[in-house]
Amino acid sequence: MKQIKSLMSSNRTIAGLVFAMTALLSVAATPLAAATDDDSFFTHLHTEKAMANVTVSPGRAGPVEIAIQLETTDETPLSAKAVSVTLVDTQTGRKLAPVEASRDGEDGWRVKVAQLTPGRWTLGLGISISEADHVSVESPILIK
Repeated sequence: MKQIKSLMSSNRTIAGLVFAMTALLSVAATPLAAATDDDSFFTHLHTEKAMANVTVSPGRAGPVEIAIQLETTDETPLSAKAVSVTLVDTQTGRKLAPVEASRDGEDGWRVKVAQLTPGRWTLGLGISISEADHVSVESPILIK
């Protein structure tokens, strides 16, 4: 009887570990960016110096507009000197030429990209906070 109880306890432990690993893998495999109901893609990027809320609209193949809202790590508006956007197709390695964003308000920036193909991309931001202070950050995005 002790062996059966020990075996059952061991099976429960293994089942618990399998459940925990499955949950962990499903969270780890989830991309940082997420599709929204209006077919746009949203992602939040952050570093020790800056944060960015980025919306790619629409989140499907073709021309897209990328809206960027910058914040400090205290979640107050961040007024940067310049922002550049890079896009790399992770499946082919094709890198689009960097695009300089246009200012859209105190902490907002916009970029239009002529043509994105479906697939996984890496979106990179180059943020010039001041002449001497630059931040780079990137996030995966999915274009339908």
